[in-house]
Amino acid sequence: MNFHTLKLPQALAITALIFIADQVSKWFVVEQIIKPLALPDRTDPSAMPFIAWLLHARDPMPFAQDQILPFFNLVMVWNKGVSFGIFNNHGASGPLLLTILAIAIVTMFLIWMVRSPSGLVRLSIAMIIGGALGNVVDRLRFGAVADFLDFHLGNLHWPAFNLADSTICLGIAMLLIHSLFFDTQKKQAASQ
Repeated sequence: MNFHTLKLPQALAITALIFIADQVSKWFVVEQIIKPLALPDRTDPSAMPFIAWLLHARDPMPFAQDQILPFFNLVMVWNKGVSFGIFNNHGASGPLLLTILAIAIVTMFLIWMVRSPSGLVRLSIAMIIGGALGNVVDRLRFGAVADFLDFHLGNLHWPAFNLADSTICLGIAMLLIHSLFFDTQKKQAASQ
């Protein structure tokens, strides 16, 4: 697929795929890995199926940790803030306010995606929207976002994050690169 010619329906499909991949990854980590670690006495042998898990909010799992590699753990952290734990301490109304803000931002990005002639910009926005929607669903269901990827060097830990956070950051980085390099080149070529 040539991302420079990405059309709106393709971008929306990428948004949906990112959303689904984010939710499936959260379900898998919570039900298959964290639940047996955190609640070994109450774990039944079969994990809740994905659709049932997605449709029926459950109490957030307690903190748990499983070392995978010397520099990587799977953890269960509930983030009431935004990506990487920013604004995590805003009380009970914080998740609702962040959900409303996220929906407003997603709406603006969606308008930008529809109007943009650039396939690369559409791809970047699709990544941001897909990730943002994945985190919005968590906030609506649990009052917090499930974060579970924990990279560290010794005792120095990067804040835990998830697939949605990764696609949001990558989409923003791609927009910045496009704005700094590709838009500048077009503007210079047009002015000559």
